[in-house]
Amino acid sequence: MGITKKHIIIACLIVGVIIFAYFVFNTKGKQREIEGLGEPVQGDATGQVQLSLSGFDLNIKYLKSYQIDALVVGVEDYSLGGVGDDLVPRDLALVWGKVAEYNTRCGFDWSQSGRWYRWRAPSYEALKPVGDVTYVNQHSSNNHLIAADEAVKNRISKVKVGDEVIISGFLVDVSGKNDKGETFSWTSSTSRTDTGAHSCELIYVTDMDVIKQ
Repeated sequence: MGITKKHIIIACLIVGVIIFAYFVFNTKGKQREIEGLGEPVQGDATGQVQLSLSGFDLNIKYLKSYQIDALVVGVEDYSLGGVGDDLVPRDLALVWGKVAEYNTRCGFDWSQSGRWYRWRAPSYEALKPVGDVTYVNQHSSNNHLIAADEAVKNRISKVKVGDEVIISGFLVDVSGKNDKGETFSWTSSTSRTDTGAHSCELIYVTDMDVIKQ
């Protein structure tokens, strides 16, 4: 039996699906689980750095030292322009503890937009392995990452869902002004128990290890 037009169309569709799947997983990654990721470590800190960006003179004040070893469950890029997007072009949604250990078995659905992260589970019953809603909220976070240098910036740009990341740096308060008198401010949460507005971590990242899945 010879090759027909129908066979060619089917073959093209299969190749197209394979290419699409590879592109999606290669650029975004896929969900997985990791055991043994402990609590973030936060300590006292003093100091600050100055930065000129997007016409603003910014002061980045250290609030707390911070290190977190976590599973990446969400990656969201921001590129509309302006000082906020230029300062933090990428957010990472991170989980640790039992949330990282049971991420796929609990069926979590993670999403990000507008500098927020959100999560859903199929049911309250599905949360039993990790406890409850409060536990999930206290073992997951949206993280706004400020790269301290080009090497860190490059590592952040290559992170995908499913990677394990070890982030070291500082939770910070950013304030600044441009020559038009316009001001800019952005402050990190310093607690893992808060939720809602202002509960995200704004991290000045001085070092970052990315462990690929």
